[in-house]
Amino acid sequence: MVPMNRPNKDGKPSAEGEEGRSMIKENASQSRTSSTQSETSVSKGLEGVRRAAKENKERRFTALLHHMTVNLLRDSFYALKRRAAPGVDGVTWQDYEAGLEDRLADLHGRVHRGAYRAQPSRRVFIPKSDGRQRPLGVAALEDKIVQHATVTILNQIYEEDFLGFSYGFRPGRSQHNALDALAFALQRKQVNYILDADIKGFFDNLSKSWLLKFVEHRVADRRILRLVQKWLNAGVMEDGKWSNTETGTPQGSVASPLLANIYLHYGAPGQNLVLLAGEIPAPTRGAAASPGIESWV
Repeated sequence: MVPMNRPNKDGKPSAEGEEGRSMIKENASQSRTSSTQSETSVSKGLEGVRRAAKENKERRFTALLHHMTVNLLRDSFYALKRRAAPGVDGVTWQDYEAGLEDRLADLHGRVHRGAYRAQPSRRVFIPKSDGRQRPLGVAALEDKIVQHATVTILNQIYEEDFLGFSYGFRPGRSQHNALDALAFALQRKQVNYILDADIKGFFDNLSKSWLLKFVEHRVADRRILRLVQKWLNAGVMEDGKWSNTETGTPQGSVASPLLANIYLHYGAPGQNLVLLAGEIPAPTRGAAASPGIESWV
């Protein structure tokens, strides 16, 4: 394993430091970035947002919605999975593509006028390896488009904020990078124990009020915040019946991974971690976990 990059914090030990595979630093500068799992290039305006976020870590962004253009909505539409199951609206990707430009112009106008209304997620269940079932929320197609566009905008801010040990659902990162960091800690450092913690029902149980407070640390554009609130309060449809969800963000929606990472960002306890979608393998030299992790989990 030949070192290729420096660790997150110069001069401080890190489980991520000097990995053999190409490593992503905490605040890596990029000439081109992408949104969620897509390869959508950002506009010059969004590159300006990223530079501003990097230069001033305390800045709260008051004007972001104007970056949601018809072009961004179109890119977001084409970044969606073509064969994904439809939401409560029953509209498939192929249905929406017919007359796409008129549909996007109408959607753009509704978003900017405040007339856009989020639809409830269609709840489905998939089996887990232990016999239990995992609830997923399938969003309506227009909700997916607007969420994807919003995530593209917010990623310019939060990719400058998220810490190096965070790997889950981030552009250019994967579980393989997380395994590399953990493997390095095990092979190259004095490790006696590994704490493998899982936040039970994380997506379903995170606090909506705290999530909004965390988003407001960096986002002061009330229109963006209202969009997030609409998705959190849209509820779910199951067997034709609507129900409210007092906590959580639907697992499976386009915006939920970023919102979950924002929630974890303000609760992650320390440097000696590998954080991946609510799972926390933590190498430690003693029988106890690193300071603060027990109370946080």
